[in-house]
Amino acid sequence: MTDLTAAVQAVLERSVLPSVIARGGAVRLAGARDGTVTLEMTGSPGAMLPLAGRIEALIRAAVPGIATVRLVTPGQAGSPPDAGGSLAEAARRVLDAEVNPAIAAHRGRVTVADAERGWIQIRLEGGCQGCSLAEVTVRQGIEPLLRSRLPAMTGLIDITDHEAGTEPFFSPEKR
Repeated sequence: MTDLTAAVQAVLERSVLPSVIARGGAVRLAGARDGTVTLEMTGSPGAMLPLAGRIEALIRAAVPGIATVRLVTPGQAGSPPDAGGSLAEAARRVLDAEVNPAIAAHRGRVTVADAERGWIQIRLEGGCQGCSLAEVTVRQGIEPLLRSRLPAMTGLIDITDHEAGTEPFFSPEKR
């Protein structure tokens, strides 16, 4: 085990795992190299996505040289989304690589509707449309992740018609 890997593992065990486990999830270090840490998450997407920004901040603060923390699901490709292209394309790549595999467990998906002047418009579909925890997922999970990956991003707008959701994963009654 390299010093970098050991340092990241120590931060995971001390500061990250207790919060993730308490939320019904699990995380393991899949790799650490060239300033990027890849964490493999399992369990409830709600365990990891809302904590994504905090996890990245903890690891970056504790381990010098770490610039990026990626959250992936088991079997997901280990390469980061390609750079270049429009902001909408870049946002789609991040969502498809890091968010959609996680929320698929809740029958959900996030798509990019538009991106203009740094503002990215997203639409939540499937189990995310009308979910009582959609706002938490957007503001505490998706938005911090996109901000960390897309420096050109000014803000995030959820344009989902949540009232039209027919099968939300968490209905208001489950709250």
